[in-house]
Amino acid sequence: MSASINRVVLVGRLTKDVEIRKTTSGTSVAQFTVACDRRFQSKGQDGMANNSQQTADFISCVAWRQRADFLGSYGRKGTLVGVEGSIQTRSYTNQSGQKVYVTEVVADNVELLSPKNSSQGRQDSYQAPLPEDPYANAPSSSNSSTGSGSGNEDFNTGPSLEISSDDLPF
Repeated sequence: MSASINRVVLVGRLTKDVEIRKTTSGTSVAQFTVACDRRFQSKGQDGMANNSQQTADFISCVAWRQRADFLGSYGRKGTLVGVEGSIQTRSYTNQSGQKVYVTEVVADNVELLSPKNSSQGRQDSYQAPLPEDPYANAPSSSNSSTGSGSGNEDFNTGPSLEISSDDLPF
């Protein structure tokens, strides 16, 4: 008996802003499409490759729970994303009574890789906040008259984001 592997890794751009829906039980779900470039060589009449052409595949994906909430907050049309997951096929009967088959990637992990226009700089990209320093409030033998004593005063972390724990994707 041989083992099976159902693993997908995609890198592409979102085709539209991600919208979140809720199931009747309140679970978040995001359905989105990733456009992935596919390059191929076209052959001339002599059978030799003469030029490279490019087309895109549009891959349907679905994310659940915190991943869906994260994409709903930060997934914008044109954003470069990395999606890791597995292929799933399901079917349902539509309102006309016809059976509809759907093949999609169920995302286990989704990462925003860069803003749509990388020349816009780092201000448009989302960066997860650093975890709190568990030793920030611990007593220290060093002189703490310079501030909070966390040792982070010398680092410029850039503009601060006001994010509550409810906004975090994990």
